[in-house]
Amino acid sequence: MRIIIANHIDPSIRDRTDLWAWTQRALWGARNGDLVISCAPPDPYFLRYATALTGTDPDRLHLVPVPPGRFGQRLLDPQMLTHPDLIEQVRSVLAGNGGTRAVQEVWALWPSASVARFAAALGLAEKLPGAGFLAQGGGELVNNKAVFRTLAAAAGAPVAAGTVVHDPVEAAAACERLLQDAGAVVVKQAHNGAGVGNELLVADPSLATGHAGARHLHQLPGADLATAITAYWSQRWTWASADGRFPVVLEEFIPDARTVYCEQHLTDTSIQPTEMGELRYTGRRLSHESVPLRDLTPAVHEQLLDGSTRLAATYRDVGYRGRLSTDAIVTPGGQVLFTEVNAQVTGSWHVYEVFAHHIVHADIAPARTVTESHVPAHWTVPDGATFHRTLNDLGLGYDPATRTGVIVSMPIADPPCGSGAQFTFSTVFDTPARYDAIWTALESRFAAPGRAAA
Repeated sequence: MRIIIANHIDPSIRDRTDLWAWTQRALWGARNGDLVISCAPPDPYFLRYATALTGTDPDRLHLVPVPPGRFGQRLLDPQMLTHPDLIEQVRSVLAGNGGTRAVQEVWALWPSASVARFAAALGLAEKLPGAGFLAQGGGELVNNKAVFRTLAAAAGAPVAAGTVVHDPVEAAAACERLLQDAGAVVVKQAHNGAGVGNELLVADPSLATGHAGARHLHQLPGADLATAITAYWSQRWTWASADGRFPVVLEEFIPDARTVYCEQHLTDTSIQPTEMGELRYTGRRLSHESVPLRDLTPAVHEQLLDGSTRLAATYRDVGYRGRLSTDAIVTPGGQVLFTEVNAQVTGSWHVYEVFAHHIVHADIAPARTVTESHVPAHWTVPDGATFHRTLNDLGLGYDPATRTGVIVSMPIADPPCGSGAQFTFSTVFDTPARYDAIWTALESRFAAPGRAAA
């Protein structure tokens, strides 16, 4: 038995108040006999859908929602993991299933100190990898982009030119130096994901692009660069530093680079690479990612794996255990430069470990590729029932016989009136033509009239 906790980044680090649908991706990892703790009972349709694909009997899962806490059923409140009612309920489940001795692991999406307190309250601290490290707030440390640059230097892993700054004056001076060489700088919050916490600060207008991992774009006026930079930081320091709570990363922008990653699994005794993938951005938003990553040259592959392993070893020495993603760019000249580390169960985990490895067996001949996509901004999907019905009507749902089709990654929540549902789904295909055919069919059904892809 594993105890699976469907949590997200602690609100004390970054305020995210409605992620119940996204955190239910934890169900992809549940197997017969597991106990799943979440902010709300699982969506019934998604529970049946996901377990049918993984071969899990939903009636053999123990599903335990936490007390509502500060966020109701929208997000798991970390303080509720040690609520007496929850601890008692979990103890009751364990008592009927072999007791604490039956627990093989405590496994959480986010490495919160609250998870360590939960494990300790049940006498299961030894079943939570790196429990002592997490109990002292280690999860914040190893998911901090400023700390990443420090640890990357210690690991000897190559990074893009840049620095960490702690106030607007320091930021302005560093920006001016970087912009003189690069023409554009990526400004990064210490904590955020999928490019949402990044801003592309541009002095050279030719470098303004939507195909970069930065949700925001700011173009500096060209008359007086130093004055423009100072004005920028007077406006954006509060945002970039989360009201002065964290330092800010500045990094040289390298145009036309590919964004890739290598994930690792860290234990007390080993560092095991799990998968490599690629991320792509459209309109400065993460649009899709693909696994496995098969088209790297041997030299680039070696650089990515070597640097990733160096980083993983350093993070393990610090005390972290569990899943870890090392993100990087590949420059047009073929150099791998690392950009951040996410020491958590990332949004890539279910794509490669569950979809590609467990359901699709993507590397077994004939090989398959799995591409996870966000619903495009120009689509209007009215609700989950319509999307699933469309997959069925068009014959686009995942077919185990052909090992192709669409897998819906998360529950599809009803959208606000007048807007389309937002969710992710994966397309499994054998050839680019098959991928295009699936995408075109969905595009024809859901693209809003008069709107086209960016």
